[in-house]
Amino acid sequence: MSTTTISSRTSAHPSKSVLVAAWAAPVMVVGGFGLLSGIPIAVVLGASLRDRRSKALRWWSGALALAYATPLTMWLTGPSEAPSLTKYMDVPTTAVLTAAGVVTAIAHQVVRRRSTHK
Repeated sequence: MSTTTISSRTSAHPSKSVLVAAWAAPVMVVGGFGLLSGIPIAVVLGASLRDRRSKALRWWSGALALAYATPLTMWLTGPSEAPSLTKYMDVPTTAVLTAAGVVTAIAHQVVRRRSTHK
């Protein structure tokens, strides 16, 4: 087998670590770790941008990163007195960020499942 065949098969779907990171992000937001949820979001976005075959994953991961970056930027640059990102976010913002995380995780799960059944 050539190296291109092996590498194309192994990178055809999100790795388990990316899948775990995708599910960790919304769990961390709901659990009150809004600022730390940026770490798995960055992992998911980075992995999605490296894989050129799945445009859908890039779109969903980009939407998740945008949903995270918006309240983060507003919290850091605004006149807020909130001591943390989690306390800064109101219920609708938390719900949108959590929903974006769940949808992104489901998209990664679907792509992974489809690529393993081929």
